[in-house]
Amino acid sequence: MSAVVAQTLHVFGLRSHVANNIFYFDEQIIIFPSGNHCVKYNVDQKWQKFIPGSEKSQGMLALSISPNRRYLAISETVQEKPAITIYELSSIPCRKRKVLNNFDFQVQKFISMAFSPDSKYLLAQTSPPESNLVYWLWEKQKVMAIVRIDTQNNPVYQVSFSPQDNTQVCVTGNGMFKLLRFAEGTLKQTNFQRGEPQNYLAHTWVADDKIVVGTDTGKLFLFESGDQRWETSIMVKEPTDGSKSLDVIQESESLIEFPPVSSPLPSYEQMVAASSHSQMSMPQVFAIAAYSKGFACSAGPGRVLLFEKMEEKDFYRESREIRIPVDPQSNDPSQSDKQDVLCLCFSPSEETLVASTSKNQLYSITMSLTEISKGEPAHFEYLMYPLHSAPITGLATCIRKPFIATCSLDRSIRLWNYETNTLELFKEYQEEAYSISLHPSGHFIVVGFADKLRLMNLLIDDIRSFKEYSVRGCGECSFSNGGHLFAAVNGNVIHVYTTTSLENISSLKGHTGKILREISAFDVTYTAIVISHSGRMMFVGTSVGTIRAMKYPLPLQKEFNEYQAHAGPITKMLLTFDDQFLLTAAEDGCLFTWKVFDKDGRGIKREREVGFAEEVLVTKTDMEEKAQVMLELKTRVEELKMENEYQLRLKDMNYSEKIKELTDKFIQEMESLKTKNQVLRTEKEKQDVYHHEHIEDLLDKQSRELQEMECCNNQKLLLEYEKYQELQLKSQRMQEEYEKQLRDNDETKSQALEELTEFYEAKLQEKTTLLEEAQEDVRQQLREFEETKKQIEEDEDREIQDIKTKYEKKLRDEKESNLRLKGETGIMRKKFSSLQKEIEERTNDIETLKGEQMKLQGVIKSLEKDIQGLKREIQERDETIQDKEKRIYDLKKKNQELGKFKFVLDYKIKELKKQIEPRENEIRVMKEQIQEMEAELENFHKQNTQLELNITELWQKLRATDQEMRRERQKERDLEALVKRFKTDLHNCVAYIQEPRLLKEKVRGLFEKYVQRADMVEIAGLNTDLQQEYARQREHLERNLATLKKKVVKEGELHRTDYVRIMQENVSLIKEINELRRELKFTRSQVYDLEAALKLTKKVRPQEVSETEPSRDMLSTAPTARLNEQEETGRIIEMQRLEIQRLRDQIQEQEQVTGFHTLAGVRLPSLSNSEVDLEVKTN
Repeated sequence: MSAVVAQTLHVFGLRSHVANNIFYFDEQIIIFPSGNHCVKYNVDQKWQKFIPGSEKSQGMLALSISPNRRYLAISETVQEKPAITIYELSSIPCRKRKVLNNFDFQVQKFISMAFSPDSKYLLAQTSPPESNLVYWLWEKQKVMAIVRIDTQNNPVYQVSFSPQDNTQVCVTGNGMFKLLRFAEGTLKQTNFQRGEPQNYLAHTWVADDKIVVGTDTGKLFLFESGDQRWETSIMVKEPTDGSKSLDVIQESESLIEFPPVSSPLPSYEQMVAASSHSQMSMPQVFAIAAYSKGFACSAGPGRVLLFEKMEEKDFYRESREIRIPVDPQSNDPSQSDKQDVLCLCFSPSEETLVASTSKNQLYSITMSLTEISKGEPAHFEYLMYPLHSAPITGLATCIRKPFIATCSLDRSIRLWNYETNTLELFKEYQEEAYSISLHPSGHFIVVGFADKLRLMNLLIDDIRSFKEYSVRGCGECSFSNGGHLFAAVNGNVIHVYTTTSLENISSLKGHTGKILREISAFDVTYTAIVISHSGRMMFVGTSVGTIRAMKYPLPLQKEFNEYQAHAGPITKMLLTFDDQFLLTAAEDGCLFTWKVFDKDGRGIKREREVGFAEEVLVTKTDMEEKAQVMLELKTRVEELKMENEYQLRLKDMNYSEKIKELTDKFIQEMESLKTKNQVLRTEKEKQDVYHHEHIEDLLDKQSRELQEMECCNNQKLLLEYEKYQELQLKSQRMQEEYEKQLRDNDETKSQALEELTEFYEAKLQEKTTLLEEAQEDVRQQLREFEETKKQIEEDEDREIQDIKTKYEKKLRDEKESNLRLKGETGIMRKKFSSLQKEIEERTNDIETLKGEQMKLQGVIKSLEKDIQGLKREIQERDETIQDKEKRIYDLKKKNQELGKFKFVLDYKIKELKKQIEPRENEIRVMKEQIQEMEAELENFHKQNTQLELNITELWQKLRATDQEMRRERQKERDLEALVKRFKTDLHNCVAYIQEPRLLKEKVRGLFEKYVQRADMVEIAGLNTDLQQEYARQREHLERNLATLKKKVVKEGELHRTDYVRIMQENVSLIKEINELRRELKFTRSQVYDLEAALKLTKKVRPQEVSETEPSRDMLSTAPTARLNEQEETGRIIEMQRLEIQRLRDQIQEQEQVTGFHTLAGVRLPSLSNSEVDLEVKTN
C-alpha cells in the first residue's frame, strides 16, 4: 500500500438534488450531503465531521434520519446496483449498522425513504418503471410488504410514515396521493382519489391523520383520513413595480375540481423545463415542513410561506412570508434571489428554520425574527457562506496567504481561507470563467473568461480588473513560482506575460518530451493529477470522483490509497506550497480540503521561515475617500468642542451669579440666626432649672406606678388562668359531641351507598339485557341477509341452468329442423344471436347484483360502527346520570345541615360584632394618640440634631482661632529673637564710635543685614493692628461659646422632662393596648371555635373521609391555641420590660451629650426583683 494518507478536513459545497438533503441532528448540528459524503456541521463551533459514501459509490440519491435521531439511511448506487446503508449516528465515528443490497425484486434505484416513528421499520420507494414501495424490518433485513404504487411510469416524489402509527403510510407523486395501511403482511390503500389528478410534489403530516399536500400549480390541500378538508391556492401576481408577490387566494371549505395536469414531471430539471415552457402562473410547492403552530412551505422562487392553524377551525391561514435576500455581489441582483427552495427543516426547539435551494445554497432564519417583522417579509441569511452552484473549473493557491481561489460555470470567483474555513471574497461576472491562478503574494489573480483574460487586484472588499488580454476561452493559466511571469493557454499556444510591464514576452507551441513511464488506471479514467513539491508523492483524481494517493516515482504494482470524495469527475487538484493540504474540486460544485499524512500518521511538515501575511490592497481613491470622511468627522468634532466650551462658559457665568446671590442670602440669614440664638439662650437658661426639678418628680411617680402595674397584672393573670381551665373543659365536651355526630354520619352514608349500588346495579342489568336483545336482532338480520343472498344465488343458478337446458333443447330441435328445412337457416341464426344477447344481459344483471351485495356489506359495516358509537354514548350518559344523582343527594343533605346552623350562627355573629365595634373604636382613638405623640417626639429629635450641628460649627471656628493664635505667637517669638540679635550687633557697633570709618562700615553692615525690604516699617505696623484684631475676635468668640454652653445645658434638661412625660404616656397606652388585645384575642378564639364547628357540617359525601381529618385537626388546635395564652402574657411583660430598658438607654444617651450634667442619685428603679416575683407567681 501507499505510504501517503489523506484525511478530509473541510468541504465547501452542497448537493441540493439529493432527496431530503438537510435535517437537524440536534440543536447545533445539521447534516447535509456534499460530494460523496454526508457532513455533520456544528453551526456554533463551525467544525465538520464526515460520513463517507460506500466504496465504489456513484453518488447519493436520498437521505432519511430516524425520529429518535440515532440512525441515518443513505440511498446510493454502488457499481450500477442500488444499496441502502444505515449508519448509527450516536457512535463516534459513525459506523455502518446495516447494508441493504440483496433484493428479491426488480429495482434500479431508491428515490425516497422514511423511518417509522419507533425507528424499527424503513419505507423505501423505487424509481419507475418498477415504482415499488417496500416496507422493511431493516434490522433483520426482512421485507414485510411490497406493493407497486404506479403502473403508468409516473414519478413518485415522497413517501412518509404517520408520526404516531407504524402501519399508516403516505405516498405522493405525479397524479397520485395514496394512503396505505400495513395489515396481515400487505400494504392496502385506504383512500380513493376524487376529481382530476394533480402533480403532488411534497407533503407533510400535521397531525395523526391530517396531511398537507402541495402541487406544481401552487395549490395546498389538507386531507383528513383521505378526505379533503381544506384548499388554498398561492398565486403569483405582477404588481405595478414589476416585482412578483405572492397572495393566497381562493380558500374554500368545499371540494374543488382539480385542474388537469399538463405533463408528468419526473425530476426537478424536468419540472423547471416544463414550467418554463408552459409559462405557468402558479408557483411550485417543492417542500413542506410542519411545526407546532402549523407548517412552512416553499411558494415559488425565493419565497417561503408560514401558515398557522386557526383557533376556531381546523384550517390554516398565511401568517408570515420569508424571502431569500438579494445578493449585491451578483451580476444580476434582481435575479439572484430567484432560487427554488427544495428542502425545509425546523430545529428540534423550532427556533430556527433551515432551507436548501436549487442553486446549492443553505439559508437559515431565526423564527423570532419572523414574529418581529410583522407586515413586511422577513429575509433568510446564509447558514455558512455563498457556495458554488455549478461545476468548478479553476483552482489556485498562493504562498504568502492561506487562500484558495476558485472559478466556476456559475460565473463567479470565490476566495476561500483554508485556515479559518471561511469565504474571504466573492464576486459574479457576466461571462463564465474557465481558469484561475493566484499570485504567490496573494494580492493578484489572473482569470481566463470566455471572452478575455483578465489580470485583477484582490482588494480588501472587492476584485477589480486592471489589465485585459484578448485571449478567448482560456482553459489554463498560471503564475510562475516567483510571480514575475504568468502563462495562459489559447488553443494550442501558450502565451507568457510579464507582471512588471504586462507585455507578452514569448509564445510556446507543441511538446516534444517523451513518456518516461506509463501505469494502468485500473478501470477508471484519470481527470486530474498533482505532484508534491517535495517530489515524493502524487495524488490523482478520477472520473468517478475518488482520489488516489500514490508514491512518486510511480510504482509498477497497484499501490495506492483510494478515498471517496466527490459525486462527479474531479476537475482540479492542488497541493499547498508546504505539502500540508490537498485541495480538490469537481463537477459537483464542491471544494474539499484534505490533511496529508505519512504512513505513521505524522503530518508532512516543511519549515516556515515567515508566517502568513496579513497585508491587504486598498486603492488610492478608497483611501482618499476615507481620509476625506475622517477629515469631515474631525472638523465636526472641533465644532462640537467649541460649541460645548461656549455652553460651559455660559453655564459658569450663570452659576457664578447664582453663587453670589446665595452668599448674600446666607449672610443675611446668619445675622438673623444670631439674633434668634441670643433669644433662645436666655429661654434655655430659664427652662434648665425647671426641667431638673420636674425630672426628679417624674422618676418618683414612675416608680410608684410601676409597682401598682405589677400587682394588677398578677391578679389578671390568675383570673385568665381560671377562664382557660373552664374553656378547656368546654372544648373537650364539644369534641366528644362532634365525634358522636361523625359516627352517625358514617352509618347513614354506608346505608345510602348500599341503596344506590343496588338501584344502579338493577338499572345496569336492564341496560345489558336491552343491549343483548339489540345484538340478537343484528345477528338475526345478518342471518336473514345471508339466507336471502343464498336463495337469490340459487334462484339465479337454477334460472341459468333452466335457460341453458331450454336453449340446448331448442338448438337440437333447430339442428334437426335445419336438416329438413335448409331454407330457414338464416332466420334461426338470427334467433340464436338474440338469445345469446339475452344471456349476456343476464350475466350483467348478476354482476350488478354482486355490486349491490358489496354496497350492502359496506352499509352493514357502517351500522356496526353506529352500534358501537351508541353503546359508548349509552355508557357515557349512564355515568353522567350517576354523577348528577350523587351530586343532587349530597347537595340536599348539605342544605339541610346548613339550614340548621344558619340561624344560630347569625345570632352569635351579631352579638360578637356588637362587642367588637366599641373596642375597635377605642383602639382607633388610642392609635391616633400614639401617632400624635410620635410626631411630637420626631420634632424634638429634629431640634436636637439642629443644635448639635450648631455646636459642631462653633467648635470648628474655635479650632481655627486657636491655630491662628499659635501662628501669631510663633511670629512674635521670631521678632523678639530678631530684636535681641539686633541689640547685640548694635552694642558691638558702639565700640567703634571713636572711629568714624569703621563705624560707618558696621552701620552699613547692620543695614544690609536687617533692613532687606523697604516695607519693614509698614509690616511692623500691620502686625500690631493684627494682634489687636485677633485679641478682639478671641474675646468675642469666648463670650459666644460660654452662652452656647449654657443654652445646651438648659435645652438638655428641657428634653429630659419631655422624654419622661412621653415615657409615662407610652406606659399607660401600652397597658390599655394589651388589655384590648387580650379581649380581642378571646373574642377571636370564640369566633374561631364557631367557624370550626360550622366547617364540620359542610362536608360533601365523596369527600367526607378526607375532610373530617382536617376538622379534627382544627378542633385539636383550638385548645392548644388557648394553652398559649400564658405564653402570650409572658411575652407582653417581656415587651414592657424591653420598652422601659430602651427609654433608660435614651435618657443615658442624652445625659452624655456635651453640656448636660448628670443627676447624682437619680436613676430609674430596677425591674429585676419584680420580674422574679412575677415569674414565680406565673409558674
